[in-house]
Amino acid sequence: MKIALVSPYDFAHPGGVVSHIRALDEEFTKLGHDVRVIAPAARKNWVSFGDRFIPIGKPRSIPASGSITRISLSLRLASAIQKALASERFDVVHLHEPFMPMLCSAVLRFSDALNIGTFHAYAGRPGYWLGWPVTTVLLNRRNRKLTGYIAVSELAKKYAAKHVSGEFTVIPNGVDLNHFNTQVSPIPGYDDGKINILFVGRLESRKGVKYLLRAYEKLKKEHSNIRLIIVGPGVNLRKRYEWWVRFKRLKEVVFTGGVSYADLPRYYKTADIFCAPAIGKESFGIILLEAMALGKPIVASSNPGYASVVNDEEQALLVSPRDTAALTEALRRLINDKELRLRMGASGVQSVQQYNWPIVAKRILEYYERMLDGKLFAHAPSAEQSSAV
Repeated sequence: MKIALVSPYDFAHPGGVVSHIRALDEEFTKLGHDVRVIAPAARKNWVSFGDRFIPIGKPRSIPASGSITRISLSLRLASAIQKALASERFDVVHLHEPFMPMLCSAVLRFSDALNIGTFHAYAGRPGYWLGWPVTTVLLNRRNRKLTGYIAVSELAKKYAAKHVSGEFTVIPNGVDLNHFNTQVSPIPGYDDGKINILFVGRLESRKGVKYLLRAYEKLKKEHSNIRLIIVGPGVNLRKRYEWWVRFKRLKEVVFTGGVSYADLPRYYKTADIFCAPAIGKESFGIILLEAMALGKPIVASSNPGYASVVNDEEQALLVSPRDTAALTEALRRLINDKELRLRMGASGVQSVQQYNWPIVAKRILEYYERMLDGKLFAHAPSAEQSSAV
């Protein structure tokens, strides 16, 4: 099959959708399919794709749902999109967040291939950029062009179904278990016998780092042998957090900034406990999959997205969002109980196997094939028409 994977988000900027598309591209290509990625890109870090990457649009930073979304808002994408679709002649156009402006919505408008949409989010409104009821009209119009509907979780399905009519199939995010594996080496500077608590994610308010810092402040008074490692990009909040750490005279809090994909598994390996204190708006939990793949026990907020990936008291200890006391107590349990850490880590390694990208990618390809068969069947002549010919 010739497949287009379309992202509305800046392909040069890390994020769950971009990682999802990169993984699908790799798995589909391994299986012999002809894949192109269509996305805006601020930098040419996609050069390894060669002519398999089709850059369309210039991304802009837009505040959305407590985060910063980097999408193209240009109204002049039509000619580039039409040219790409005409020259490539895709069998499948797979749009991630298919109603996001402007790229995905415009590709959907012009594509006559089998159009599949994957819905990742569960906050805001799909395609909500021109206000109501204008957006409603555009959603209905674009929705007629979609043949298949995938959601990454039951939560994402429930949210999308409120705004978009269609028959949804849940196919989750995945994790590369060859890359995130227990055989990688830890980061030498932190492999010194201290109990390392790890956070991974963008430094945004909704990720809940301030609650983790408050919990660590309490725990550091009890346990001198702990360290907090905060991995992830972010400038403004990082400055505030660093100022707070200095003000509180907290020791052994490390802000690494963003790290390379190659080094990320080594940070998980270095950790003794992984903490994800997000306050909400999580439709899934890719970072939880990564931590489980490295056999790490997890303390996480009990938001529905995370709760769909891990079970309380099995792979993780789940606590109410924004509850510093509960977060502190859960971390304290794992700090004090090595046997519990090992048991939960082993449970995570077993549970994460179902999310291995080759398994997830195969499910998506099978979904394409079912939709293609349905499309061909829908346009096939009836027996009566055939006999008439």
